[in-house]
Amino acid sequence: GGPYTIVFKGKNLITLTNILIGEVWVCSGQSNMEMCGNWGLKDIKEELPQAYNKNIRFFCIPKKSARYPQDDVEGSWEVCDSSALKTFSAVGYFFGKKLNEKLGTPIGLIGASWGGSAAEVWTPDSLVNADTALKSAASRIQPSGMVPYHPGYAYNAMIAPITNYSIAGAIWYQGENNTETANTYSKLFITLIDAWRKAWQKDFPFYYVQIAPFSYKKVNSGALLREAQLQSMSHPNTGMVATTDLVTDVNNVHPENKHDVGWRLANWALAETYGHKIHAYKSPVYTHVSFEKNKALITIANASAGMVIKGEKVNDIEIAGKDSIFYAAMATLKDNKIIAWSDSVKHPVALRYAFHDTSIGNVFNKDGLPLIPFRTDNWPIVTP
Repeated sequence: GGPYTIVFKGKNLITLTNILIGEVWVCSGQSNMEMCGNWGLKDIKEELPQAYNKNIRFFCIPKKSARYPQDDVEGSWEVCDSSALKTFSAVGYFFGKKLNEKLGTPIGLIGASWGGSAAEVWTPDSLVNADTALKSAASRIQPSGMVPYHPGYAYNAMIAPITNYSIAGAIWYQGENNTETANTYSKLFITLIDAWRKAWQKDFPFYYVQIAPFSYKKVNSGALLREAQLQSMSHPNTGMVATTDLVTDVNNVHPENKHDVGWRLANWALAETYGHKIHAYKSPVYTHVSFEKNKALITIANASAGMVIKGEKVNDIEIAGKDSIFYAAMATLKDNKIIAWSDSVKHPVALRYAFHDTSIGNVFNKDGLPLIPFRTDNWPIVTP
């Protein structure tokens, strides 16, 4: 709680006032985490008249890069008001607002994001360069304006300096700039998480956002990145928010709905970190497939109450035989299972759901969370 005053007394006297004690979270990633009220977001405009909250504080880390780890950053804590909110992460704000409401404790949010940045620049360079696959993928990062592209450069200047500051956890929204190296992203992302935890000397929770449907102009690059993000959720103390239902324009890499993204992240934290009984916070996810005659039976977790289709039929569901040629499939839902078939495939061996860059799925659990895109095969996918 607070506010408190801290007095340092030696040969001189230094007094710090308006100090709060609460939960501090790091909000990091690229532009979808960086997006704020100044981007014209409707959700933030609606918040501005009642934005003032003395128990929510923001600390924005300036965009800087460095070749070696630094020990200091510029900036100061700001009380959440209409002015400060305009320049702080919208996802971070809605995340923090819900935690403050539910926990009844002060929330500090540290913003450290950079639009257009790849995950490599947020990972210590020694770890990237020590792995042949990660080093090769990093060499493909294309310079773009002032955005750092050397491994570790954003980590050194924006993350390393705050690792002596105690935090509760981190939220992350990034991946769009790694779609061309999706095959190494899961390994890279887990390396990043472990590096941050080692630096803080704490296995803190790491909750992240799966990138949204978008036309990357390179077939399946986005779908493969989303798959890598899903695979990363097997890492301890992590959780992923799906966003396939929060998109209105697949030609805009910056979906405007940041309110629901922040709230879904907060639900993960409330349930897993703070032990609150949240009715539903995990999206339904594929767990098992079996084939009976000409049909595929897909078992889905996190859908114990059943599933629903928003529309007349299941969108973007495909089925294939041993020839690896996929055909549009028909599907029905029964309890926590999807039953799919196609007259063009007599003996199916594989099924994919919403596994295209621009796929907007329409299957949900009855709690309103979208089914995470998936495929049951592991066939090589060549992206131009």
